[in-house]
Amino acid sequence: MKLQNFLALLRILMGWIFLWAFLDKLLGLGFATKTSNAWLAGGSPTSGFLKFATSGPLKTTFESLSGVVLVDWLFMVGLLFLGVSLILGIGLRIVSYTGSLLLFLMWLSLFPTENNPFLDDHIIYILVLWVLSYSNAGNFWGLGNWWGKTSIAKSCPILK
Repeated sequence: MKLQNFLALLRILMGWIFLWAFLDKLLGLGFATKTSNAWLAGGSPTSGFLKFATSGPLKTTFESLSGVVLVDWLFMVGLLFLGVSLILGIGLRIVSYTGSLLLFLMWLSLFPTENNPFLDDHIIYILVLWVLSYSNAGNFWGLGNWWGKTSIAKSCPILK
């Protein structure tokens, strides 16, 4: 398999991770989110994680964000944006920044992590996002070439 094909597949799979999290929290598909806790059923997509999974010195800070409507909206819009952008191969530069921020905050809310005090999947995912961005992985099996030629991407390179 050529490197460009591998990176395209990695991009699509990373996109599916974010999109799946969005769909599960929105609809309560019964995997990480019960149907009764779905966002559409009135549940908070951030409350389970922020109330029960956080640890370390910033635990109370992150717990205080649980169920905050603005935090819920930012989280859900972020998951949707990251998933769709990665799958389509567009906006990978801004995806690398915003996705890294989301993943870093999630890592920080768990710090120190349970099995390794510094490294966990959140940090690995951050590195994957940066590799995908800098390798122009959206140009293969995606709309990256087309998107890069649009006036919006040309006028604001961070959106490429």
